[in-house]
Amino acid sequence: MANVRLENIKRRFNNVTAVEDISFEIPDGEFWVLVGPSGCGKSTILRTIAGLEAASSGNLYIGDRLMNDIPARQRDVAMVFQNYALYPHMTVAENIAFGLKMRHLDSKVIQERVQTVARSLSLQHLLERKPKQLSGGQQQRVALGRAIARQAEVFLLDEPLSNLDAQLRDDTRAELKQLHQKLAITTVYVTHDQVEAMTLADKIVVLNQGKIQQIGEPQKIYAQPANRMVATFLGNPPMNILPAKFTNKGFDIAGQLLPCPNLVKERLNLREGITVDLGIRPEFVSITPVAREGEEGKFGKLNVEVRVVEPLGRETLIRAALPGSEIIINIQAGRSVNIRPGDELSLDLDLDELFVFDLETGDKLYPSSRVYSS
Repeated sequence: MANVRLENIKRRFNNVTAVEDISFEIPDGEFWVLVGPSGCGKSTILRTIAGLEAASSGNLYIGDRLMNDIPARQRDVAMVFQNYALYPHMTVAENIAFGLKMRHLDSKVIQERVQTVARSLSLQHLLERKPKQLSGGQQQRVALGRAIARQAEVFLLDEPLSNLDAQLRDDTRAELKQLHQKLAITTVYVTHDQVEAMTLADKIVVLNQGKIQQIGEPQKIYAQPANRMVATFLGNPPMNILPAKFTNKGFDIAGQLLPCPNLVKERLNLREGITVDLGIRPEFVSITPVAREGEEGKFGKLNVEVRVVEPLGRETLIRAALPGSEIIINIQAGRSVNIRPGDELSLDLDLDELFVFDLETGDKLYPSSRVYSS
């Protein structure tokens, strides 16, 4: 196994910069996820690690070896693609064994590895079938098995679950996590699905427009997003963003006044009339607050009109309208929900969980840090 280190990697296509000044190091055996919207550069970074694309500048190391001029076949990496990339004329067993044969391993070793991988992925009964005889989920497991059988130093996965249905995606995600816990192979995983990122990663790299926005543990990034982009991208449902004008009485949100916490006033020294974006996650917005002793000034109120009610079983999401914006309320299972579109609600916002972002840049102005539970 090996660590992976990128130093100031840049990739340009003609006059377009796909990724710029990308630097991070993945320790040996860790599972890192590159996440971000389409076109953010995550697949370009993965393909650069694999050797399928060359960086325009910067250095890439796998272990202690500089990989800039090392071809893909000599990098000892195994890659799983979004479209499976199985050989249609080969059986499952032959597909899994193909990379091993290319490395001229002993036939007995190849057979043992194929059987071991097949058992770990529940493919034993499919070894003699061809890819066209398999479901999409089975084909993806074969592609994973082929990569695992290689026992490469680095495992690269490019949105491997995106073609699976919801239930199979959840099951395969859990299998991937269990496999990594057992094999401890250094893994780089690319996805646009923030749920996959949060559940799989030891560390997440959030990308946007070819640049790193934040690197950290999933729960820490969720609790301490570096900017508005990260705050709204990680989290399902996303963080609420409410444009607000600061006054000496508090924040004016579409003509309604939300108190400005004393800590915000002390740390930001906001000037009268400045407009900012306030952020608050849906789980900290409630219809009826459960106020405890000493929390009289903890909540701020907003009046809204319900637009959509989404029952999801374990929770109910309510999307409500404010002039110029929307706010989402997350009501956990067990609470009675008798709310319909068109209803007017009075919401309570937990001011201890308020974020303040710069309206123009999206940079986080408050809080500078936040305690979180790992």
